[in-house]
Amino acid sequence: MAARARGSVREIQPVDVGDAGLAAAEAGAFLAALRSAAAAAGPGAAGDAVWAAVAAAGVLRPEHPHALHQLVYYSVYAGWDRAARGPPPYWFPSPIDCKQTNLGRLMEENGPKLLGSSYKDPISSFNHFYRFSVENQEVYWSMVLKQLAVKFQQEPKAILSTSDRSNKGGTWLQGAVLNIAECCLLPCPSLKRTDDSTAIIWRDEGLDDHPVNRMSLKELRSQVITVANALDTMFQKGDRIAIDMPMTCDAVIIYLAIVLGGFVVVSIADSFAPQEIGTRMAVSKAKAIFTQDFIIRGGKKVPLYSRVVQGTSSKAVVIPATGGYLGVTLRNGDVSWKDFLSRAAGRSSIYSAAYQSADAITNILFSSGTTGEPKAIPWTQLAPIRCAADTWAHLDVQPQDIGCWPTNLGWVMGPIILYSCFLNGATLALYHGSPLGRDFCKFVQDAGVTVLGSVPSLVKSWKAGNYAKGLDWTKIRVLGTTGEASDIDDNLWLTSRTSYKPIVECCGGTELASSYIQGSLLQPQAFGAFSGASMSTGFVILDEQGTPYPDDVPCAGEVGLFPLYFGATNWLLNADHNKVYFDGMPIYKGRQLRRHGDIVQRTVGGYYIVQGRADDTMNLGGIKTSSVEIERVCNRADEGLLETAAVSIKPAGGGPEHLAILAVLKDRSAQYDVNLLKSKFQRAIQKNLNPLFKVSYVKIVPQFPRTASNKLLRRVLRDQLKQELSNHSKL
Repeated sequence: MAARARGSVREIQPVDVGDAGLAAAEAGAFLAALRSAAAAAGPGAAGDAVWAAVAAAGVLRPEHPHALHQLVYYSVYAGWDRAARGPPPYWFPSPIDCKQTNLGRLMEENGPKLLGSSYKDPISSFNHFYRFSVENQEVYWSMVLKQLAVKFQQEPKAILSTSDRSNKGGTWLQGAVLNIAECCLLPCPSLKRTDDSTAIIWRDEGLDDHPVNRMSLKELRSQVITVANALDTMFQKGDRIAIDMPMTCDAVIIYLAIVLGGFVVVSIADSFAPQEIGTRMAVSKAKAIFTQDFIIRGGKKVPLYSRVVQGTSSKAVVIPATGGYLGVTLRNGDVSWKDFLSRAAGRSSIYSAAYQSADAITNILFSSGTTGEPKAIPWTQLAPIRCAADTWAHLDVQPQDIGCWPTNLGWVMGPIILYSCFLNGATLALYHGSPLGRDFCKFVQDAGVTVLGSVPSLVKSWKAGNYAKGLDWTKIRVLGTTGEASDIDDNLWLTSRTSYKPIVECCGGTELASSYIQGSLLQPQAFGAFSGASMSTGFVILDEQGTPYPDDVPCAGEVGLFPLYFGATNWLLNADHNKVYFDGMPIYKGRQLRRHGDIVQRTVGGYYIVQGRADDTMNLGGIKTSSVEIERVCNRADEGLLETAAVSIKPAGGGPEHLAILAVLKDRSAQYDVNLLKSKFQRAIQKNLNPLFKVSYVKIVPQFPRTASNKLLRRVLRDQLKQELSNHSKL
């Protein structure tokens, strides 16, 4: 239960601290420390200065009840005028520590030379350096490439060429030849990576009291070469080979081997039904598929091979989920993992990587496919460089870091975390099981994870079960989140478990191989908000006529990306790239903007908040708003709510759109008065958003439909509700 916030931190009383769950014996000392820290901010200090002082003093500790963190945070910011000042920050960069970040070091070394006398330090000169990176991409990328484990067999003739005007995204690293998987597998002195460095740390579900497993770079390279040798006995260079299995050590080894050998990975998420597997195999023209007999998740065996067999007739190589023996009978033509590996017997342990141009395809990924056939998105060798450079700059991934981001190679975060670790000299941490519960949270502790990524629904699950209780997450120095809009209170819980480390919000796309907006360790961070654009990424926010708003003006509208974007696609396998990303977009500074489809708000204070997709906006009483905005308010309207979804319904007979809110409860068996919930939603919306917005319909549901990448399918909810209300003639 959340403790009630006071009007300011100075008004918090012993009874409030007790109500928040702190033992009476500790209350006095805690309050004294809290008041001392708040006083250090100075008389009449604003909320951000008070919170900075409280956080720096370490008054709030990970083991404190979440209600206590809520009491202090919400009391500190009780008088904060969000409309006048923007989102309240919870984390502030250190003038000393900022110089030890990747980007801070680069700026200290090159800032005076590139920016002249205007350069001061990494924090105060960050915005200037960001603009420099957009306007001078060749200079920026030539510097960043030297920071990564990227080894060219032939150096690029140019970083960027714009001579071919038909290629709206430009030509990047022209003439460069490399193998990006080999770059992941070789020692790298500049990153202090040797053959003995730990490449992967992992643990199998159910062995949570056992020590974690470790694999050295030398061991990883040896196993990748074995798989690459076996692939050479079955396939021709350039063949497309699918992976449909959890992101285990074996999956990572297979992924790297396919790329090392000059083949192309086809990424398929392990949650897909047979028809979806078949569609992706057909669209990509994959020759074969690596899969598992079962998926072990939450103690349950979920069939996987049987779905693959139903979905495709292509040859399958089948790995046992546990032990050395398969739990299924293989159809004719399919191969066991053991028999597949035996094909490499007698072949050299030294492997000649397939060197290709920078624009050679290494991976085919797919959009979520919420409508029609999913877009088949080709990743070239530029894409891994882009995602590793982004995490280098924004999540500050460094050598000796241990990175963990529970995901799947079927979704973009799988390749991103793989390359982000290996091209930055960091260790990849993998949990072979469900990331939803206590066992995964314990793995984070035991593996010594220093960079932890998540999606908001995962954090919600960890918080609801209080799964980090008693665990030490203080080795974590950076958190990341992506995939959907973050919940402020969930993120308060998350960062409090790590002694208030920064959460870097990331928003991008598979076709960009990166985020276009995200947080930075050189800027203050606010919950549920992005502190700026990604380095070297330019964009504008467009009004309804397609005219860009001025850069520093608070506004909301569709994003238009600058088209010269390192790592972004310039074609699609099964759709017209120009039609999807460029048609209808305005010209800006002589170049046509690239479409992304997000509606973004720029706040006072220069933060960005994603308000949903262009097709998730609604018109309520002549006022445009977004589903995400309404959901943020409704999620906090009642303690018993897990999450809400806001959709608008157009009446069959015409007229204004009606607002409907669907709710999922924390306790699915609880009995709730829908009318009472409706009135709570109405009050919350009137108070926090707009008094003119009227809630027409509320429904409690057991769960929301989502894509396999966990995006909320509001369109499906809207269609279901429309049908239901039509049947009952309620609208």
